[in-house]
Amino acid sequence: MSKLDNVSIIMPVFNEKNTIKKVIDKIISLSPHEIILVDDGSSDGTRDVLEKIKSDKIKIIFHDKNQGKGAAIRTGLKYMSGDIVTIQDADLEYNPDEIANLVEPINNNEASVVYGSRFLELKEKKYMLHYMGNKLLNFLTNIIYNSKITDMETCYKVFKKDVILSLNLKAKRFEFEPEVTAKILKRKIKILELPISYKSRSYNEGKKIGWKDGITALWTLLKCRIS
Repeated sequence: MSKLDNVSIIMPVFNEKNTIKKVIDKIISLSPHEIILVDDGSSDGTRDVLEKIKSDKIKIIFHDKNQGKGAAIRTGLKYMSGDIVTIQDADLEYNPDEIANLVEPINNNEASVVYGSRFLELKEKKYMLHYMGNKLLNFLTNIIYNSKITDMETCYKVFKKDVILSLNLKAKRFEFEPEVTAKILKRKIKILELPISYKSRSYNEGKKIGWKDGITALWTLLKCRIS
């Protein structure tokens, strides 16, 4: 029996033809309950790769046009059937082998939300500007919500199904991370953090999030606080 046999893995995808097959193969080897791929209007050949995939474990949904990471995740949530859900980016910055460790506290009824933190045991600060932006947003999150988390922007967020479905998420782009975090903290739901590894890539290698998304993230944190 797989450690992930009750886990739905949602993967938003946009223009990741160079990495998508490797990530999918890695996740399939972990035998999750299901993989839900949402192609968010890719135009680089990613769709051609996805259309060739045949697996009863994989659901593939295509957006007609690019809507953003948050919109792709919300689409994925409509199709999931596992008891636990997590998000996997379509690049190789995060190691899927670590998902099982993040799921374990939920399976043991020790938590309902688990975050994989890149900063609990950070060994590499490869792109300093991006690192400092993450640290600043996390600092502001803790001030606004009187919390003590270390990595609000992490991709590896794991939820009990009923928790994430109860949040009424509205995010379309990268503001998914602050929105989901803000709504969890506002409800006083404990976020358990566990250390994960992280291999950051550069903008030349395909990284998409930028400084404007940082401003949007801060606005999202404030909006959720007062709404």
